[in-house]
Amino acid sequence: MTSQLSPPATAQDCMASLPVMYYTRRMKILTVRLPAALVSEIEAEARRRMISKSDVVRERLSRAAGKRRALDAIVDLVGSIEGLPADLSGRKAVADG
Repeated sequence: MTSQLSPPATAQDCMASLPVMYYTRRMKILTVRLPAALVSEIEAEARRRMISKSDVVRERLSRAAGKRRALDAIVDLVGSIEGLPADLSGRKAVADG
């Protein structure tokens, strides 16, 4: 009996519907240890969306990085409004009054 090897998977053969670059570019491997509850959440999302757990993790990491970049864009504006007390909790007496 001879076994036949199937051709390499193409982007169309893969389960996740991601841009071709996800499957054609080389990615580095990173191993992390996660709490069981988080792993269960990632697995459930991957099953529900019919994508790989790696894709779920990549998306979550990308979103988190994007949120940090958005905060970095406005960080110089934080606390820059003139005419307000240095500590807004100082107005508490006025609000309780």
